[in-house]
Amino acid sequence: MKKIPWATLIKPCSLVGIGVYLSLHCMMAQAHPQQMPEPTEELTQLDTVEVAGQASDLIGIAASASQGVVGQEELKYRPLARVGELVEIVPGAVATQHSGSGKANQYFLRGFNLDHGTDFSVTLDGIPMNMPSHAHGQGYLDLNSVIPELIDKIEYGKGPYYADAGDFSAAGYTKMHTLHKLSEGLLKVTGGEFGYYRGVLANSRRIGDGDLLFGSEVNFYDGVWQQPENAGKYNGMLRYTIDKDNWGLAVNGKAYHATWTATNQIPERAITEGLIGLYGTGDPSDGGITSRYSLSGNAWNRNDHGKNDLNLYAVYSELDLFSNFTGYIDTVHGDQIEQKEHRVQLGGNGEHTRYDRWFGIDTDTTVGLQVRHDDINGLALNHTQARRLLSTVRVDDIRETSVGLYAKNEARWLEKFRSIAGLRGDFFAFDVHSRTLAANSGSQDATLISPKLSLIAGPWLDTELFLNMGYGYHSNDARGTVTHTDPATGEIVHPVTPLARSRGAELGLRSQTLPGLNSTLALWWLESQSELVFVGDGGTTDAAGQSQRYGIEWTNDYKPTDWLTLEADFAFTRAYFTDAPAAQSHIPNSVGRVISLGATVTDPSGLFGSLRLRHFGDVPLNREGTAWAGDTSIVNLGLGYQHKAYKIEVDCFNLFGSTNNDIAYFYGYRLQGETAGPNPDGSTDGIIKHPVEPRMVRVTASVSF
Repeated sequence: MKKIPWATLIKPCSLVGIGVYLSLHCMMAQAHPQQMPEPTEELTQLDTVEVAGQASDLIGIAASASQGVVGQEELKYRPLARVGELVEIVPGAVATQHSGSGKANQYFLRGFNLDHGTDFSVTLDGIPMNMPSHAHGQGYLDLNSVIPELIDKIEYGKGPYYADAGDFSAAGYTKMHTLHKLSEGLLKVTGGEFGYYRGVLANSRRIGDGDLLFGSEVNFYDGVWQQPENAGKYNGMLRYTIDKDNWGLAVNGKAYHATWTATNQIPERAITEGLIGLYGTGDPSDGGITSRYSLSGNAWNRNDHGKNDLNLYAVYSELDLFSNFTGYIDTVHGDQIEQKEHRVQLGGNGEHTRYDRWFGIDTDTTVGLQVRHDDINGLALNHTQARRLLSTVRVDDIRETSVGLYAKNEARWLEKFRSIAGLRGDFFAFDVHSRTLAANSGSQDATLISPKLSLIAGPWLDTELFLNMGYGYHSNDARGTVTHTDPATGEIVHPVTPLARSRGAELGLRSQTLPGLNSTLALWWLESQSELVFVGDGGTTDAAGQSQRYGIEWTNDYKPTDWLTLEADFAFTRAYFTDAPAAQSHIPNSVGRVISLGATVTDPSGLFGSLRLRHFGDVPLNREGTAWAGDTSIVNLGLGYQHKAYKIEVDCFNLFGSTNNDIAYFYGYRLQGETAGPNPDGSTDGIIKHPVEPRMVRVTASVSF
């Protein structure tokens, strides 16, 4: 483990210590508010911003150039081929898919192959969506339970600079919030090519002092693949909210269930030689079934001197996933694996913020507590054939508990200079019981302290400058922290560190000098103690060596008129292993270039349209840099017309019919019937890929009532 010099912590910790002292003093003083001076109007909080579309006016509010807020008004004009693309609201983020529609998407941000969620955290109404020690991959992030039409706003930030963002947030975070109520009911029906059908019904009613919001979604899709997906998704939501001027309560219940047949990535050589079609499959029995049910409660109150927020949640989820990523290395039975689990997730978050004025300095001080417990039963990896059990590799039961305590203090030292100092402490306890191999049972715990510091100068000419720095982390799979014997080979292995530290810094600029233009520029650097990489034959992620990244991001949102919005986002990244020879330092699947361009037109006559380009490239597939994924460019077009309560939309995805890779890997794969590898040395390593879906048209009709 790389040691962190204590000298690097002294200054941030001393600032945070002052913040903690002020916070405790403020909490005691709240019992006697008449003794406190009136706060200044400058202490505006990011989470109280009312957002209709793209929240461009964050001058004096945001903690970094990499923060932002997007509202429903902007979301409703963005064609979404899949719900996972909601993360592409974050400039520089990419969501792809290498399997069926019911499975979590593959995410990429700041040079990270986030797999299904590592190093990028998402919460929905305060509930963490990432799943640690998951059957398929650490931090598994499935957003299929989200109904986009019921999202109120999405907050995001990149980098490890935010004290309230904990596990899986080294690259960034997203906080999604659902609507409290609807001004009108909504009935929406979509039909499209390749057997796509979707329906959404939502409305709200005033009951007592609050509003009851209810919504449902059904979605069926055969897909473009030779083996039809036969995907079925069912979503439901009930939310009751009392929202007064200075306090509120909410109870939120959600239910999600999905089944699907998957077409996973296949060898490029098989496509080139005509052995498998571009949309063909290596194993037609791949697929899965998943469910997620949650109940949460939120309470908040605000006054002139501070605010309090509390949420509690309970989640039950299950997954049974069948995947064949390597074909027939086992020439007799094939390589299909089953990954399954049943999980109960309990937790809560509490936060208190106090507004004060000390020695002529405006401050707000926040202390927060985050508690989470995951009870995971029957966490299994099996060898199967056509979904029939052949052998069990391992079965484990896991109890994983995490406690995060944080404090941050924002101080406006001068009219044009403020600081945000934060300190976060995290404690994890793992308990693993192996049903198959006693040597892999055990307990482990770990603690990390993560200081954060942001310095903000300005605005001058509606331009602010940011300097951000901080430490973050991701947890590793609980099984890896106590595993001493590889259950598949019987070899002796070394346990991994429970928590892998990261640290980063960023120099940023946010400007609104030109009327209608919001532009941000960020130069950033990030170092990670341990990289998580996808392993094909295990179908999961493994901890690798130390890594380092740096990059530049330029984000632009321009509204020259009321009816036209233009967007242009550019992100360029260099990522490499620091503990490997230069010739083997490439990080597989680290995306080096992401470009997103968009134009949205909303005419007063009711006509509207959206044209968007998504491009990503510069993606190495192996450490040596001898295999690359190639560039991918997708153009989506949306056109529509709204007259009073009626709306019709036509979306064309992949307008120019690209056949580029949605995602690609480099590892061993053997076709059925092959007895040796195709390479001259007899190996099976090669590019394994999954193409983007071809051009498709979907038509949506909706009515408000």
